[in-house]
Amino acid sequence: MRRTPFFKILIANRGEIALRIMRTARRLGYGVVAVYSDADRDALHVREADAAVRIGEALPARSYLNIDAIIAAAKLSRADAIHPGYGFLAENAALAQACRDANLVFIGPSPEAIKAMGNKAGAKAIMRKAGVPCVPGYQGADQNDAVMAEEAGRIGFPVMIKAAAGGGGRGMRLVSDAAAFPDALRSARSEAQAAFGDGTVILERAIANPRHIEIQVFGDRHGNAIHLGERDCSVQRRHQKLIEEAPSPAVTAALREKMGAVAVAAVKSLSYEGAGTLEFLLDPNGDFYFMEMNTRLQVEHPVTEAITGLDLVELQLRVARGEPLGLRQEDIEFSGHAIEVRLCSEDPTHDFVPQSGVMAQWRMPPDLRVEHALQPGSEIPPFYDSMIAKLVSHGTTRDEARAKLICGLEQTVAFGVPTNQAFLMFCLRHPAFARGEATTGFIGAHRDGLLAAGGDTASDVTLAALLLHISSPHARQARQARRGRTLAATFAIPMRAEIDRVTYELDILHEREGDYVATFGGISHQFEIHEMGRDMVRFRHDGVMENVTLLRDGDRLHFLHRGLTHTVRDLTLAAPETAAAGGDGKVRATMNGRVVAVLVKKGDHVEADQPVMTLEAMKMEHVHLAGIAGTIAAVDVADGEQVITGKVVIEIEADETRA
Repeated sequence: MRRTPFFKILIANRGEIALRIMRTARRLGYGVVAVYSDADRDALHVREADAAVRIGEALPARSYLNIDAIIAAAKLSRADAIHPGYGFLAENAALAQACRDANLVFIGPSPEAIKAMGNKAGAKAIMRKAGVPCVPGYQGADQNDAVMAEEAGRIGFPVMIKAAAGGGGRGMRLVSDAAAFPDALRSARSEAQAAFGDGTVILERAIANPRHIEIQVFGDRHGNAIHLGERDCSVQRRHQKLIEEAPSPAVTAALREKMGAVAVAAVKSLSYEGAGTLEFLLDPNGDFYFMEMNTRLQVEHPVTEAITGLDLVELQLRVARGEPLGLRQEDIEFSGHAIEVRLCSEDPTHDFVPQSGVMAQWRMPPDLRVEHALQPGSEIPPFYDSMIAKLVSHGTTRDEARAKLICGLEQTVAFGVPTNQAFLMFCLRHPAFARGEATTGFIGAHRDGLLAAGGDTASDVTLAALLLHISSPHARQARQARRGRTLAATFAIPMRAEIDRVTYELDILHEREGDYVATFGGISHQFEIHEMGRDMVRFRHDGVMENVTLLRDGDRLHFLHRGLTHTVRDLTLAAPETAAAGGDGKVRATMNGRVVAVLVKKGDHVEADQPVMTLEAMKMEHVHLAGIAGTIAAVDVADGEQVITGKVVIEIEADETRA
């Protein structure tokens, strides 16, 4: 068999993905080259590489999706292999072909295999020929709106719309009835076109309460193929995975052998080389249906590494060099249980809207495997995926792995940009997840409870206001000037504070004995401050001594208490703010992003909560709604325009009856 040696690897990706590939490549003695967009010029993966090459502007289509720029970067840096990571171009047959044409080793499957399995419609046809059960649906070439609507009716609602190309939940919509189908189809096509350059979609019957199970496979050019067991990726939001684990609580040894055999047979029929994942839906009866194949390494591959003891990136590199896998199926042993959570810069309380900005403080737990590319002061741009870290635990049992991960999340410090840290912790603690019962409907079924689990209490509010008060420069100076007890008169100080985007009014009293009393809602809470450093406070409240980690960032205070991150702002002297949600007739951009659809024009009449504009940010579309009923007075943006958070995009003149 032909060997394809290489010595320097260009990693055609960014962030934690690039750093993950670098780690194994360096251990094996390879040189590493990074690529970067203008938004990533100072990113950690750029600084960690042996060399780095600029490939374009911030937008993915003009940088990380630019195949010509990536090939040119490889030649410029004298790299002789390209690793695509596990996003952006990882499943793009054109990149694999471009590497072949440029005499570069592509660390992944052949362009023929990527093309065969990268399109969901074509992949299903191949799988059906191989006897693999597939979800019933429509994969036809005729994409006419009327044809699609007719096919959806034939399949029966609810129905799934899916982008034929790509993955990661982009271009995917669950449609409950025929009336909602046209808008969902338009939105799915638009998102698929933006993410993958292909607006083609397929339709599938929606299976009620399934589990999302995937089988990790590997093949080499010597005809060998193995599977490395399954991963359960059922806990999802926006059809994107949040929590993954291996093995699945729902898969028996017999079912694992059956699904693994199907997956191995499929990749052998393709003469497949490298890492791949076959994704299935597992229904409550134990029947499984093929959905798609990802012809790349997956984000969640660390849980497989944890239970097998294998380095999957190392296997990729060995296969790409032309070496045999060196593993037989009977060599694969599974040990313990592993769980991974995706820490994302998003706001779960506002429909998981992605967030961008500067991460003022960043400290990861020491006892977990953490994949990330941030440090204090790192900027999270609005152009890429919202995932900023993966936290992975491994234990001898599932309960042990779950407990370790909860403890790690409690210690995670991420100040400055909202994240789903607390939401992940509450998911792991939920009785249904603890029992191993979570399906793809888990978040939908328990969302309200998961969000309410971190609700504010009187003690949370008073602690937040107290920390804001005592961490101010004025309070620090006063404490230094007046140490210990005092006979001076003390007076309660009225405060108005915004705590996690909700405004509260309360009083703070510094007693002569040195204690503090915070009064909220007519109830007083007493605090003893025992120690205060630059980034921590040790206090006693209700007989319990506790520590909090904090950071004063301008007029804001961030602090971590009992695993929950809070942001506080002093509004005592601030003028009242106008309604940001559009109650004043102004619709504002909820994040930095690109306008993909203006849905109204000047003079149109709209109802409250009617869609008026769609924004694309962090690879997802976000529909903005009218805050009031009225007439469109002005449209302040155009299709394709980049906007910043808070920009007024639509102005509505209220109906006279409302005014």
